[in-house]
Amino acid sequence: MRALTFHAPRDVRCETVPDPRLLGPRDVILRVELAAICGSDLHVYRGHEEGLDQGTVMGHEVLGEVVEVGREVRRLSRGDRVVAPFTTSCGACRPCEDGLTARCLHGELFGWVEGGRGLHGVQAELVRVPLAEATLVRVPAELAPEEALLAGDVLSTGYFCADAARFAPGATVVVLGCGPVGLMAIVGALELRAGRVLAVDSVPERLALAARFGAEPVDLCADPVAFLREHTDGRGADCVLEVVGSPSASRLALDLLRAGGTISAVGVHTEERFAFTPGEAYDKNLTYVAGRCPARRYAPRMLELLGRGRHPFAAVYSHRLGLEEGPRGYRIFDEKLEGCTKVLLAP
Repeated sequence: MRALTFHAPRDVRCETVPDPRLLGPRDVILRVELAAICGSDLHVYRGHEEGLDQGTVMGHEVLGEVVEVGREVRRLSRGDRVVAPFTTSCGACRPCEDGLTARCLHGELFGWVEGGRGLHGVQAELVRVPLAEATLVRVPAELAPEEALLAGDVLSTGYFCADAARFAPGATVVVLGCGPVGLMAIVGALELRAGRVLAVDSVPERLALAARFGAEPVDLCADPVAFLREHTDGRGADCVLEVVGSPSASRLALDLLRAGGTISAVGVHTEERFAFTPGEAYDKNLTYVAGRCPARRYAPRMLELLGRGRHPFAAVYSHRLGLEEGPRGYRIFDEKLEGCTKVLLAP
């Protein structure tokens, strides 16, 4: 089969690799209908996260058709269209029972093979899914596949970011970063009845998309701290949804926040320490929540949200490419070329 494989930072190739096969009785094989390139894929692509074996199949956002099932699989059948979260989960361990499916004791992250161990990714024609019955979610027939794909990662993650902030109805919410997860965080904030949502970015196309999704766009280059103080009588934001994953984003989140406010961070941070001190957190009576989204827990709810048709979800995609164009997709997404906001891959 064809797949996008990692070889070195900024060296992703489309090449032929062996077809996956069932390795356990609870596995299924999916024929990939759609995959996508995620912002967190860029951490590996840029070399910020290390350890991935050469030849690892990339990616963790997938919608596909079940084409082969293990002998113990009962609740999935060939022909089912399903969406997968970015991690597998067993549904029975203590983290899964607590709803923290992304920290399943037996789960694996798609697209991470290190030292010969791990799970290949989904930017391919076929993919093996372990723990399939507990991991995969059937997609309603009436949903557009491009939109349903979002439930497995970016919509669940953005909504989770807003949900974890636990803000009161009517709150002033700032979203830092208007990439795909940031746009979905805007959706989450609005669905959870924020009074006002401001979205900060420096890329004009992304700010325009933020406005389409219902936020007030704020240019990062135009002093967002001063803008917010002016428009909140000097008070600041009730919460900041930080989806970037950088020290500068953490610092700006603190500066935008009112005393007693909350930072909810789902951006993948690779730095060794916080961008602000314990004393600064203390002086602001800061609540800070962070972590990987339990996407399997959120996915069914997100599919219902998608079915209501209240938001322009398909607008998040700027490019639709075949697998052979995947290396170019990584480059334009990484460098924000051609107005790129998100790349859809159709094997």
